[in-house]
Amino acid sequence: MEFNQLESFINVVKFNSFSLAAKELYTTQPTISNNIKNLEKELNTTLLDRNSKTISLTDSGRLFYRYAVELVNIRDKAKFAIAEHDCKVEGVIELCASSIPEEYVLPYIIKDFLKKYPKVSFSVTHKDSKKVIDDILAGKLNYGIVGAKYYSEVLEYIDFYEDELVLCVPVSEKYPWTQDELPDIKTLFSEKFIFRKPGSGTRRLIEERLGEKGVDLDDLNIVSYIDSNEMIKKMIELGLGISFMSRIAVKNEVDLKVIKALSIKDLNLKRNFYFVYNKNRTLPPLVETFKNFLISWKY
Repeated sequence: MEFNQLESFINVVKFNSFSLAAKELYTTQPTISNNIKNLEKELNTTLLDRNSKTISLTDSGRLFYRYAVELVNIRDKAKFAIAEHDCKVEGVIELCASSIPEEYVLPYIIKDFLKKYPKVSFSVTHKDSKKVIDDILAGKLNYGIVGAKYYSEVLEYIDFYEDELVLCVPVSEKYPWTQDELPDIKTLFSEKFIFRKPGSGTRRLIEERLGEKGVDLDDLNIVSYIDSNEMIKKMIELGLGISFMSRIAVKNEVDLKVIKALSIKDLNLKRNFYFVYNKNRTLPPLVETFKNFLISWKY
């Protein structure tokens, strides 16, 4: 059993594709196929079901997958320990993050991390919080950064940043509210709202906290569903609606006095951002180092 065989198997599962696995490992598709065939021959079992339109794990494949990941991680831990001892920590951290932490917090984290480990690089992709969690549970990801918790007994959440959602309105005479005269929940019913789409951690928190007050999203006049935080801010500036957003996401606009960020009376909209991972799987050593860095990181 060779590591290139294990890595071929792991990446085919990760990308659900032989060609993408080959691209990831800088090799050819026939090489990937041959590596997996040799692995199946040694194990005397079939790991992948190739009869359907999509590649899927057999029962034996599901059983072996976690051991394959563990074996590769043990190798990487050994290499990392030597590199750390010799002050040569390097590699790529692949992160999948939801929108608010990705856009407004992660750059500061990366900056501080690179001060300590300058030879490390990052590859960051965006998915909403629900998709990150779904991919971890499906084995497509081992970890990620999210803005909402979704319960599962296999998931471990580590909070690293406290956030607050605020009601964002344009600076105009139409919205006279101030920090001394905050709006209450009743005032929301007469306003036009812009909301994030389902799957967003921001939207999930709003649904939960309004629901605790007996308010359903259907009770609000929602005129737009938008994925982009930057587009939502621009629509607020143009007077096309108001929205709940992360305080950190509108810091610049508040400083420029084009958007007002207000709390709502008797509505707690504080939350945390989390590093989440499958606790039944061993994290790669470089990612373990990043996780430990997050625990002690301060904005």
